[in-house]
Amino acid sequence: METKEPMRVGMVGYSFMGAAHSHAWRTAPRFFDLPLQPELAVLAGRNGPAVRQAAARLGWADTETDWRRLVERDDIDIVDICTPGNTHAEIAIAALEAGKHVLCEKPLANSVEEASRMADAAENAAKDGIFAMCGFSYRRTPALSLARRLVQEGRLGRIRHVRAQYLQDWLSDENAPLTWRLDKSQSGSGSLGDLGAHIIDAAQYVTGHRILGLSALLETFVRERPAAGEFVGLGGRGDVGQAAARGPVTVDDAAMFTAKFDDGAIGVFEATRFALGRKNAMRLEVNGSKGSLSFDFEDMNILQFFDGAEDAESAGFRRIVVTEPEHPYVGKWWPAGHGLGYEHSFTHQVVDLLSAIAVGDQPLPSFSDALQVQRVLNAVELSAGANSQWQSV
Repeated sequence: METKEPMRVGMVGYSFMGAAHSHAWRTAPRFFDLPLQPELAVLAGRNGPAVRQAAARLGWADTETDWRRLVERDDIDIVDICTPGNTHAEIAIAALEAGKHVLCEKPLANSVEEASRMADAAENAAKDGIFAMCGFSYRRTPALSLARRLVQEGRLGRIRHVRAQYLQDWLSDENAPLTWRLDKSQSGSGSLGDLGAHIIDAAQYVTGHRILGLSALLETFVRERPAAGEFVGLGGRGDVGQAAARGPVTVDDAAMFTAKFDDGAIGVFEATRFALGRKNAMRLEVNGSKGSLSFDFEDMNILQFFDGAEDAESAGFRRIVVTEPEHPYVGKWWPAGHGLGYEHSFTHQVVDLLSAIAVGDQPLPSFSDALQVQRVLNAVELSAGANSQWQSV
């Protein structure tokens, strides 16, 4: 059996995203023929007993209680950052300067300034063959990857209009407790960064075009919530203790904006965690001069495609079940018709990252790509704060 060069992973954070990333690192080499062999070497978190328990559960060989010690270790090749946004810049830049590849969760940072420094550090590191990638995992859902392929093949013609939504309802209860995601100093923004970043990336990824300007609204529906107890771990929705006094919500609950793309197309974007009944409705519809496509993550193995060249008598949206071996990523999994799930997008992310690193290519999305998304997020906040005034990106 061929012995492959190891890629020793150190991960910071072990809650929601940490669990998803751990699963991906474990699973990728079992289904895909990877050029490098990932090893779950070290898991880092602030709480010693909790991080050791998480490491045993998630499959990590060793632990640290200070991310700085993880970055300094000689037995780490890549640092995977699954922490709140206010820590991304410091960890990522230190890791790149220490000669480690970096995978960082989205959004890249809490500000354009931080994201710019991260992109600069990544550009400098790439000169020495050290690469950084931002974890916009939804673009690796096979149906969305197929959507991009159809656009690239010209099946939609000239793109005219984009509709993008990300709808959840987990904060609709006014007595749901405060977590770090509701604290601007930690999360940067609310539904805008948590959900809006994904649909911005997805829209630009599928269409191949970037947002040039926008007009936006932000709203916070519940301005105070029960204060939560001590948080344990990093990178998830938060472990909460007994509710006490109510504390302020300092982020948006909903974000909406209209946008103009660099090819002349227009777009409508909406992100909220107050859409009762919508659990994870990440939706994208693209209308072109020759056809349209539509996707909803709550039915993630399906892509709806309309071919405008068909006769009106029989024309209609075609329901494509994206589970065939010819579809992106799918051939390494199950027989046709056996759908994939949320976790598979993270596995595909590992596959693409290691494949690019192995041949010395820049993995995508790069930190520069993620910086552009950060600029869109910033433009949304500026526009909303100026009575929806148009903002260039």
